[in-house]
Amino acid sequence: MNLQDVPKLKHTNSNNFFLLCGPCAIESEDMALRIAEKVLDITDDLKIPYVFKGSFKKANRSRIDSFTGIGNEKALKILRKVSETFDVPTVTDIHEISDATLAAEYVDVLQIPAFLVRQTDLVVAAAQTGKVVNLKKGQFMSPEAMKHAVQKVKDSGNDKAWITDRGTMFGYQDMIVDFRGIPTMKAYAPTVLDVTHSLQQPNQNIGVTGGRPDMIETIARAGIVNNVDGLFIETHFDPANAKSDGANMLHLDNLENLLSNLVAIRKTVNGL
Repeated sequence: MNLQDVPKLKHTNSNNFFLLCGPCAIESEDMALRIAEKVLDITDDLKIPYVFKGSFKKANRSRIDSFTGIGNEKALKILRKVSETFDVPTVTDIHEISDATLAAEYVDVLQIPAFLVRQTDLVVAAAQTGKVVNLKKGQFMSPEAMKHAVQKVKDSGNDKAWITDRGTMFGYQDMIVDFRGIPTMKAYAPTVLDVTHSLQQPNQNIGVTGGRPDMIETIARAGIVNNVDGLFIETHFDPANAKSDGANMLHLDNLENLLSNLVAIRKTVNGL
């Protein structure tokens, strides 16, 4: 697929990586608009194609008392408002077959969570909406296995698929990025590196996922050097008090410097 297939996506001819960026979960309209405005200002200056990311609900939580959302339609309407206010495309993840048609009314890209990417009915339901489908590679899957997930989308009459690598399980409580997988997956579909989830430390005994946000720039730089098509970065203006995945998110204040460095690296790589 071409980036031009994504509605409202700007700077598609800049020869930059594209960016999926925003909070883990939609917590309120104010927080979503605040984050979107800041990221949009930065990406416009740097000519980075930008898709606002926010989950309308979180279904895969460690504990039953973890935050799951503010209400499906309420969160989806906030995503629509972000899109209309800033003229930017949006992406959210879905967890059930019924989520596909619901979310497709509000967003431009439907994301399949890594734990669910083998769920054929869910992938097919997303593909049949005609939206771009972002397939997150299962932590338990090889890069080569993702060709089958992409093929499910194509066999459903949709050729608009992305693959996102979010790390591979390394023992019980750590993730590792195998950069050998990038060229492999790029042969199947445009490939995104999910920097922040790749730095998660899951299965902590307190029931809340940990992370290594200090390594965000290290992993992101390596992705750009290895010609990844896009980056996925979760960000928040107050990660310590974010309602989901705060332990591995990038502080919003640090985003501009990071992206500036990555654009400079991309320019160098493009010249090789």
